[in-house]
Amino acid sequence: MQKTQDYTKAFQEMAAAFPFDAKSFQDSFKNSALLGEKVAKVALEAADKSNEISSKWAKDAIAKVSGLTKAQNEPSDYTKAVSDFASAAAEIASENLAAFAEVAKKAQMETVELMLAAGKNFSEDTAAAVKKAQADVTAAAKKATASVK
Repeated sequence: MQKTQDYTKAFQEMAAAFPFDAKSFQDSFKNSALLGEKVAKVALEAADKSNEISSKWAKDAIAKVSGLTKAQNEPSDYTKAVSDFASAAAEIASENLAAFAEVAKKAQMETVELMLAAGKNFSEDTAAAVKKAQADVTAAAKKATASVK
């Protein structure tokens, strides 16, 4: 009588022959966490600098308002005080908006650099992993084919 092939055992051996590289998953997670840390650092630095600019802007504006609160001798002096305040406020706004733009530009440049570096590392890691997986799968397929025969 003919003996039937035990396919359960063959599939178990084939599954065991296909490697699962837990280290690559750990490395991937670690790299993602490091990238997240670097991006968060860029964002926090930008937020801190933006907060400093906002605080300085508020202090400067409050200092300029004090000129509006002084009693004037002539009605035309009030007009001049408001005009001076408006000019100073526009100048302060221009300076601070330029400072905000610089903060945003710096954060954008640092983020782009981080992403480019991460993309390069990801490409290199992926190429190495694919090459290793291809070799492992080829070896496993040969082994599985040999055990089925």
